[in-house]
Amino acid sequence: MTIYKIGRFLCRLLFSSVMKAQVIGKENIPEDRAVLLCSNHISNFDPPLVGSFLKRQVHYLAKEELFQKKVIGPLLNALGAFPVKRGMGDRQALRKGLGLLEEGKVLCLFPEGTRSRTGEIGKGLSGAGFFALRSNAVIIPVAVLGDYKPFKRVTVVYGKPISFQELRDKKINAAIATEVIMNSIQETRDQVSRTYVKG
Repeated sequence: MTIYKIGRFLCRLLFSSVMKAQVIGKENIPEDRAVLLCSNHISNFDPPLVGSFLKRQVHYLAKEELFQKKVIGPLLNALGAFPVKRGMGDRQALRKGLGLLEEGKVLCLFPEGTRSRTGEIGKGLSGAGFFALRSNAVIIPVAVLGDYKPFKRVTVVYGKPISFQELRDKKINAAIATEVIMNSIQETRDQVSRTYVKG
């Protein structure tokens, strides 16, 4: 069993038993195509929550500073993460992400670039739009809700794919594409929050 599979199992166990994780919309994730997951960001627990309940391995962009730590850096590499400089203007990271999508893999981004202190969804960075426009990946908006407190429910919602081919054909810029993605994340979050009740 790989380090990724072990980590996924342990995270799934933690979120299910301690944080009463509720997972909605897994059926929206294709099993055999490139997928770009774009999620809001409220906690350092978001990456393992988003990835641990999916069958497919999820690759992440993580801030460059984490890879400089002796223990965390090698662990992130083993889990399929790769570094990106602040602002997501890192050409090497962009090439790496596009390469993964061209190979038909799953890439997860947190377009806001940093955690929201208020829980509200902020403005996204253009890197998300870049990946969406330059690849043929299925774009999935992801919404995370909850407080990540023991025995208080946390919810992850995989929304319906965003129809992006028309936007690609129109050759819109990355900033506008990111706005479309962020609006879809907000809509996904709003749809669930209407019926979401903290446990």
